[in-house]
This record gives sequence, C-alpha cells and structure tokens, in this order.
Amino acid sequence: MLGFDRLGRFAGRVGLAAGSLALAACTAMAPVNAPVTQPQASQGYSVMPLLKRRLPGNNPRALVLLAFSGGGTRAAAFSYGVLEELRRTPIVVEGQTHRFLDEVDLIAGVSGGSFTALAYALYGERLFTEFEPRFLKRDVQGELISRALSPRHWGALGSATYGRSELAADYYDEILFQGATFADLQRLATPVALVTGTDLSTGARFEFSQDNFDLMCSDLGGVRLARAAATSSAVPVVLSPVTWRNYGGNCNAPLPAWVQDVARADNTARPAGRALLRYRDIRELQDSQARPYIHTVDGGVSDNLGLRGMIEAFEQMEASPNFQKELDFDQLRHVVVIAVNSRSAPSTDWDRSPTPPGFVAQLLQSSSVPIDHFSYESVELLKDIAQRWANRRDYQIAQKRLEGMTQAQAEAQVPRITFDAIDVSFDAIADPAERRYFMELPTSFMLPDEAVDRLRSQAGKLLRESAAFRKLQQQIREVNTAAMGQAAAQ
Repeated sequence: MLGFDRLGRFAGRVGLAAGSLALAACTAMAPVNAPVTQPQASQGYSVMPLLKRRLPGNNPRALVLLAFSGGGTRAAAFSYGVLEELRRTPIVVEGQTHRFLDEVDLIAGVSGGSFTALAYALYGERLFTEFEPRFLKRDVQGELISRALSPRHWGALGSATYGRSELAADYYDEILFQGATFADLQRLATPVALVTGTDLSTGARFEFSQDNFDLMCSDLGGVRLARAAATSSAVPVVLSPVTWRNYGGNCNAPLPAWVQDVARADNTARPAGRALLRYRDIRELQDSQARPYIHTVDGGVSDNLGLRGMIEAFEQMEASPNFQKELDFDQLRHVVVIAVNSRSAPSTDWDRSPTPPGFVAQLLQSSSVPIDHFSYESVELLKDIAQRWANRRDYQIAQKRLEGMTQAQAEAQVPRITFDAIDVSFDAIADPAERRYFMELPTSFMLPDEAVDRLRSQAGKLLRESAAFRKLQQQIREVNTAAMGQAAAQ
C-alpha cells in the first residue's frame, strides 16, 4: 500500500488537477471479465490442477509455498531478495542437485508482493535480469502522479468506466507485464501465482484463480496480469476500486470438494470456522442478481501477508476427506511455507503528548494497526496448524497401537507429514538501528536505489540465517542420505 504520509497529498493533487467530475467518476472501472456458460473442470488457471502439474525437477512429495506481503516497493524488493536467496541455495533431492527455488510450487502475493509473484510467474529465470530495471528501481509512484495530473488523461479519468487504478494498470502493462494474461501464465512452466484483492462490500478475499472466477461464471484467462496487480494494490481513496462483472449462479459451477463436508447439516464434528466463512463468501458470489458487480480494493485490507488463503486451505484439508483426496494427500510428505513479511512500523511521538493525533492520522492508524496485528496472528495460526498436524499423527499412531499394532507398524500406517513454517521479517534483525531503518521505510512505489539493494540483501541474510530454514535444510540432507543408504542396500 502507498505511504500513509503521502495518501492524503496524492489524492488531493489528483482531485485538484482532474476536478470534482473526475473524482466522482473514477470509482468505477470497465468490467472486462467475460462470462462463461459452463465451467470446464480442471481448465484455466485453477490452483489444484496447476499444483499437480509438477515443474521440472520439482519433488512431487513436497509442497513449497511462498507468501509475499503488501508494502509497495519495499515489499516487492524484500520478496525479490528471498527469491534471489532461494536461487542461490542448492539442495539435493533423490540424488539430484538443484536450486531450492526449483522446489517452489506456489507464490501468494498481495499489494506490493503481488508484483513480484506475478512477474516471476511470467518471466521465470528472466526475472533476475528484468525486474530491477523494469520495476524496483523505477519511480512508479511519480509517474502515476504525473499521468493523473496530465490533461491528456483527464478525459478518460472523467468517464464512468475508467479510474485511477485503470490508469495504473495500463502503466504496469507498459513497464512490466506487456499485456500478458492469466491464459499466458497457464502455458508456462513456472510456480502458480495466486494474488488477491479485497471485496469492498463483504471484506472477503477476492482471489485471481479460475476456481474463484468459476463461481462468478466468468473466464479468468483473458484478464490482464496488470489489472490483477492494480486490484491487489488499489489503496482505498488513493486509487479507485476495480470493478468486476459477476455472472454467478448462471452456469452450474461446481462447488469445491470440501464444501460438501463442511456444509453438511448432519456433520457433528465442528469443521474449521474459516472454511464455513469461505463457504458463505461462495454463496454470495453466486448471487449475481443481488450482486451483478464486485468492487475490489487492495488485497492487504483483508490479508496483508498473503497467508489467509493458505490457512483456509489447510483447515479445509483437515475438515474434508474429499479435499485431502483432491490434493493427493496420501502422497504428500513435506509442506513448507515461507512467509515474507515486510511490514513497516514508523515511529510516532503520540504517546508522549497530552494532545491526541489529528483526524487524518487517526484514520490511517485505525486501518493500519488491525492489518499489522492480523498479519502477526496469521503467522502464529500457521505455526499452530504445523503443531496440530504433528499432534494429529501422534494421536493416530496411538490409536493404531490400541488396535494391536506395533510401533513400527503404526508409524508405517500413518505417513509422516512435516510442516515447516518459516517467517522472514524485519523483526528478526538483531541490530536495533538496522531494524529501525527498514521499519521506517515508507510504503510507496518509489524507493532510493540504495534502499532497494539493502532490502534485497537483508532478505537473503534473514532467510539464510533463519534457524527454521537451516533446520529444514538439515532435514532435507538427512532424508537424502537415508534414501541413498536404502538404495545402496538394495
């Protein structure tokens, strides 16, 4: 999201230049997602089929997921630094040496992190030569302001179908995405990029996957990546909401596999609460008579870490045997989630003054503090799930023992699934002055080149020195050594 200190100034300058007509009209944008009469199973940019389509050299028994937080260029550069470190990190899987980056299956991104996620899915290896000059070290924010102030854009901005976010999407296409769509991504051998916005009416995550667009009876394939990025970074007030056409309820869209389990009236076991909440969101999306248009804003409003969708999926997996089957749960042995959190915490002197902060400061702080707290909670929820899965296996083994199995027999019957949750954030920086430097970086789409370089370097350092990441690497080495020993014995 754009810097809070610049939010009011940016909106004000656009309003002064474009006039009240533009400000009134630029909350709407042309719906460009086409309808479908019948969704095709396993077609389009759907998450599960894409995850099952193994990438070259990718271990089919492991699921490696990255989550890139919001935070403008700060988030884009920090997440890019993690990709660079994974690219530098060699691992051996089943006797084959390759880069840790080659194990990544899916990258979730919101706001600033969505640019890195989508760009890597589009560019692949070319990202490491193209992303820096095209985006990271470019004054994106300055150019957006310049275009909004330019008279040649006032006519479009004054229309009922073109807003500031549409202006931004066109610019993102020029400098980074070059007109690419989700149909283009589907043909590439790159990790799944899962970016999200926020449904302005309900507060629900708005996910750019064909699974979600099926519920709207619409085709994601023709949607531009630039428009998805513009949605995910559409800071309320500063940028206009992005509008999508909803045709839901008119195409016999199949519900996800887990729905039939969590929505059963006779299901006495309590399913995951977030699964039920997601089911409610699905029902609302399918009511196009009541909601023919979906207005969306910055993904960070509903999930500033990009972890919420993963947490929902893991809880749906726990609640639904059907979902476990869909994911090939029996083949899964390792789940790794690396959460890349670039949250900022600019210092204030409010608590040292008897006078409370002004109206604008209160408004901005009241929106940022809940987001930051929810981000922290998301990481902890992820760790809780990891522990719950470990405890669940212990319980299942104990049950097998009660049935008369030996310990070895019980362990063979209940496969071990390791779950590693790795947090990469500024909080782990040991030096207080260094940590404060990164925490004070503004949430904008323009940073000095030096700041971009320091973010990239710091991200690599934090991941490299993470105790959880080092432990994971040791586990991989041990598994590989054991497998080689078994192969030699045979």
